[in-house]
Amino acid sequence: MMQEIDKEGLPKHIAIIMDGNGRWAKQKGAMRVFGHKNAIQSVRETTEACAELGVKYLTLYAFSTENWNRPRKEVDALMKLLVSTIRKETDTLQKNNIRLLTIGATEQLPPICQKELQEAIEITAPNTGLTLILALSYSGRWDIEQAVKKIAQKVEKGELKASEINTQTIEAHLSTCGIPEPELMIRTSGEFRISNFLLWQLAYTEIYITPTLWPDFRKKDLYDAIVSFQQRERRFGKTSEQIQTEKKKNKVKTFA
Repeated sequence: MMQEIDKEGLPKHIAIIMDGNGRWAKQKGAMRVFGHKNAIQSVRETTEACAELGVKYLTLYAFSTENWNRPRKEVDALMKLLVSTIRKETDTLQKNNIRLLTIGATEQLPPICQKELQEAIEITAPNTGLTLILALSYSGRWDIEQAVKKIAQKVEKGELKASEINTQTIEAHLSTCGIPEPELMIRTSGEFRISNFLLWQLAYTEIYITPTLWPDFRKKDLYDAIVSFQQRERRFGKTSEQIQTEKKKNKVKTFA
């Protein structure tokens, strides 16, 4: 399947809702945390595949603001798993020239999680390959809310006029400022919803749903999603005829 991928038409940014860990564990007759532990291999393979292909950004929805409402034991186990995973994988990120970033209200995470994340972010900051973004204590509504608050504060201080607020203003205050919008969003486990993930940023993102539960997701599954993406026509509100005309014009410019 990798051979079918057009390296010139890769999505620059892939976002993934990693769903199905609990169901996977239940099918095995185990506790939910067993699914979370086995999901680490899926994260590793997906990140590695994106780096190998030349994808520039990969955002993984690791922990939503709503996930804080889960049973305390599960949340605690997830936080411990996060810390141990970061410690183990930082060297791997370094070896593969991968930069780590986070988005979300990470100040809500336990201090030890914040410390490990910050250290990994600082260590990998010079890397120039894939940027791996972990969405932690994140939700799309939170992102828009905090952006609106920042903009409102600037208006109150007289630094910005309400009449000057536009799309670019909002984007500049989102947690993803400076990061291109995802071109492809993958959701595992067969659920058809975006679960409060990157609500602003997914406006024109191609969505790919797979029934595969996240702990079973491997490189081939990622390749399938990318091939599906490359077979689609992205029109952004335009007609197919307009898109085809623009492509022809671009080809003429290329050969001119």
